Amino acid sequence: MKISDKFNELKKKNEGALVAYICAGDPTPEETKRYVTSLIRGGADIIELGMPFSDPVADGPTIQAGIERALNGGMTPDIYFKTTSALKVSTPLVVMTYYNLLFKRGLPRFVQDCKASGISGIIVPDLPAEESEELGALCKKYDVDLIFLVAPTTTETRMEHILAQGTGFIYLVARLGVTGARADVAGSTRELIERVKTTTPKAVGFGISNGKQAAEIIRAGADGVIVGSAFVDIIASRKDVEQRLEALARELKEGIRAARG
Repeated sequence: MKISDKFNELKKKNEGALVAYICAGDPTPEETKRYVTSLIRGGADIIELGMPFSDPVADGPTIQAGIERALNGGMTPDIYFKTTSALKVSTPLVVMTYYNLLFKRGLPRFVQDCKASGISGIIVPDLPAEESEELGALCKKYDVDLIFLVAPTTTETRMEHILAQGTGFIYLVARLGVTGARADVAGSTRELIERVKTTTPKAVGFGISNGKQAAEIIRAGADGVIVGSAFVDIIASRKDVEQRLEALARELKEGIRAARG
């Protein structure tokens, strides 16, 4: 399913989206498959699967640790695409990784592999929109969304580039810094949601960890909520992982539904 189709489906139900991030291969590809199933069972609408890279500059300690576990477990781009191909889910899948891995694989091959393995969108946090023309053209050719990040510090000029080129959804960074769960929703997040004027769905990430926060984000005007570190923390614990992933996804989704209920 395309990302836009999922957002349109949810819009008809007056419902926001839950985008759930985990790192593929953390701690093994087989466990990743089970974890994805648990997240979908709990209500995740889109799955963001990290492709581990050795220098994840946008990620905080929790996700960096998950990336390290995946790399130590032998995860590679080849195994990543085999893993996503084996999922066979209707839920849209998004790859989040860093430009070096796309460059090493070759942009055409990377985008073709995404399309062939069922991936609907690509997030590359260290690729500026102004330098994404080649990748954007390939994504358009193969009908894969290219998703960009907007932060509170994003200039109006860069915002124009992002909103003109981004598809699928616009990833709004809830606060400055790296990823990681927080206890509150920053006032700057509400200001950013209001500032980004676009018909493309807006999904907010960085720091969201519970249903109450998810509801606040949706009430502030977002179309979706992105949660990563809270799920990766559960995986790191190695305790009742599948049940707890499902339970947290359900709590978040219930908060999202309640925000518009």
